[in-house]
Formats: sequence, C-alpha cells, structure tokens
Amino acid sequence: MPAKKRGIGRMSLGKVWQYIHVNRYLYLMLLPALVFYAVFHYYPMYGASIAFKDLSLTKGILGSPWVGTKHFTYLFGLDKFWEVFWNTIVISFYRLVFGFPAPIIVALLLHEVMNRAFKRTVQTVIYLPHFISWVILGGLLVNLLSTNGGVVNKVIESLGGSPIGFLSDDSHFRSTLVWSMVWKEFGWNTIIYMAALAGINPQLYESAAMDGANRWHRVWHITLPCIRSTIVILLLLRIGSMMEAGFDQIFILYHTGVYNVSDIIDTYVYRIGLAEGRFSLAAAVGLFKSVINFALLVFANKLARKMGEQGVY
Repeated sequence: MPAKKRGIGRMSLGKVWQYIHVNRYLYLMLLPALVFYAVFHYYPMYGASIAFKDLSLTKGILGSPWVGTKHFTYLFGLDKFWEVFWNTIVISFYRLVFGFPAPIIVALLLHEVMNRAFKRTVQTVIYLPHFISWVILGGLLVNLLSTNGGVVNKVIESLGGSPIGFLSDDSHFRSTLVWSMVWKEFGWNTIIYMAALAGINPQLYESAAMDGANRWHRVWHITLPCIRSTIVILLLLRIGSMMEAGFDQIFILYHTGVYNVSDIIDTYVYRIGLAEGRFSLAAAVGLFKSVINFALLVFANKLARKMGEQGVY
C-alpha cells in the first residue's frame, strides 16, 4: 500500500519508529543493499572533490591545494577529449538502437512458443554468453574475426571474398563492438521482459481471440501495452547511462590502430588516471560524465511522465 495512503507522511517521529518496527524484517532485508550503495556509491563521492584540486599523494585529499575549475578548463580545450566524448556518444547510441529492442523482440517470440521444452532450451542457450567474461570472449572474437587465420575470414576467402578487418579496420570496429555486445547480453535481458509477460492475464488473449483478433493484433494491442511500463523504465535507465559505452569490452578489444573510433571516456580516464597518474584530471573527466548521465536521466524521466508513465522517481 502506498506510504501516503497509510499516513506515513503525517506520522510523528514516534509513530515512524513504530512503523519501522512493525516492518522491521522488510527493512532488515533492505539493509544489505543500503550498505552496499553507501559503501561503494555514496562514500566514494567524497573523492570527486579531487577534480577541483591538484592532488598530491603525500598531502592527501584534504591537504591538496584547491584549484577550482582549472582541470575542466584544460580538459575542454583538448581536442582529444572531444574525440573520446563523441566516440562515447556514438557507440552508446548504437548500443541503444540495436541492443535495446533485441531482448524485447526475443521475449515476444519466446512468449508465443507453446513447446515448453523448446522454449527452455532456447532460453538457456541465449543466456549463456552473459556469464562469459569479456576477457574470454575477446580471445574468442580475435580467433574468429582475425584477418590472419580467423575462422570467419577463412570462410569469406573460400567464397571468393577478401578478408575483412573486423577488429583492425576502423570502419568495421564499431559495428563489431555493437553486435558482439548485443549477442552477449540480449538473452540475459530477456529475463525481465519474460517476467513481465508472465504477469499478463491469459483471459485477455482468450477474449481477443473470440473477437477475431489474430496473433499480430494480440501482440500489438495486448502484449505490448501490458509491458509498456517495464519497457519505459528500462529505457530510462539505459538513457541515464548513455555515457557508459562498455569499458570492459572496448578495453579488451581496442588497440592504437582504432583509437580514433573506439577510445571512449572510460578508457581515456583509465589511461590518464592510472597509467599517467593524473588523478585530478581523470576525476574531472569522470565527474563530467556523471553530470551528463544525470541530466539525461532527469530529461528522460520528465519526458516519460508527460507521456503518462510513472518514471523512475
């Protein structure tokens, strides 16, 4: 029951504690998640202050001199920064356009399958890549797509074609990133949509069938509207992480030959922060990325509310 209907918004402090005591087991179940976010998400925010300081490892964060927006001014004047910023936007946009609809389509197709054994087999097969790390998958992709002995290029050559530099040619590298990501994650992401589809009342389909609706009509007028709120919530979360273009995957697969199309903000932060030791500048880049993500999430949430959806807050 919503908190306002139960009167928690008008409770005195004593009644609030009484309410918490009554629901203490629910709050106890919530405690590990709260501790996790407090330790790994909120406490590290203190370190973001080094974006406004010249960090000295000997003086620490508190003892380091305050320099204001010096690092941001320097950052925005770098051509390299705007290159990695644009790469991040482009790769994230491709991941959104091609990766977001894939699990929805697969979930709808599996929902229409009547053979339970076949459905479970397909689900198991498409889930498996999610549990394989990008370190292993990176090696597999190199062996499959390499121009020097790769299985895929051997097949292309046997058909009379020329080898394609999927991982070495900057005109193909982004496509390889996107499609390999879709292949790895679309099966796992179908779980949420399959759960939403399982909650649809079967009587809706029976009534529609009696009214003469075919399978496509039932999907368009019943299935999709029933899971629309789930789709919107996941889309909002995806838009709110547009500046996350997949560090693990790109770090494993990219090289200097494709930096101009694959170097993203996360890999740039890794190089200037850990490799070069410019921690304050790396913190400024990371803070800028977080602000952009926050702004995108707020904008997308307001847009969803105007469309009649609940949003994420």
